[in-house]
Amino acid sequence: MSTNPPFASHGRPTSLSQRVVDGLSERIASGALKPGDRVPTEPVLMQEFGVSRSVVREAISRLQAGGLLRTQQGVGSFVLAPKVDVPPLQPLQGAELKLQQKLAMLELRLSLEPETAALAAQRRTPEQLAAMERALDDFDTQHTTGEGTAEADYRFHELLAQATGNEYFSHVLRALSSATIPRQSTARRTTRRVARFGESSPELRPGKEITAQEHWAVLDAIRRGDAAAARAAMFMHLNNSRERMRNASR
Repeated sequence: MSTNPPFASHGRPTSLSQRVVDGLSERIASGALKPGDRVPTEPVLMQEFGVSRSVVREAISRLQAGGLLRTQQGVGSFVLAPKVDVPPLQPLQGAELKLQQKLAMLELRLSLEPETAALAAQRRTPEQLAAMERALDDFDTQHTTGEGTAEADYRFHELLAQATGNEYFSHVLRALSSATIPRQSTARRTTRRVARFGESSPELRPGKEITAQEHWAVLDAIRRGDAAAARAAMFMHLNNSRERMRNASR
């Protein structure tokens, strides 16, 4: 049994969706569910874990974002083969990133993620769109209740990368996050903590409401299939994030 399930919120009670995530992740890690296998249907998972359909769908969405599952409309969800990680960026030293390092990371993302959003607008599937919506719903809920929003934030951006249909967008985004997050042991890849762009920055908490609005603007453009609008909305979101970080440091 793994002691480091993916997406776990350490030191906090395990949520209902986390129990489903942990259960399926353990089966994948142990080989009970192999690449190409179809995971149990929603009704089966609902009965097995004693949870609602929305909880099961949230768990599947999180496993999709973690690169463990893919969902095919009208067919089901299937286990993905482990991908070979690209060499990670050199981890930055120190417990916390310095301001200039955080700004540099945002600058790098500004050159990558607007195009990610544009491609996602053209290529996303209905299932991927629904998963993005759930990620933003989770972000809104966690912000409202005062919980950390980093996991839902990362999940949204990762789902955008997956929706491009180009696996290297996801590889680069994961490599980027590996340079900003202290990692636990990676000996068991399928059960390690999910990579994120960064933990919540206390100085940015007052801007969470604006961040949420910017996220939804990106998603709205993707929903409409408007690549140009999605590109512009993502650029504005990241550029505004950079300015908020600069202003908060003054």
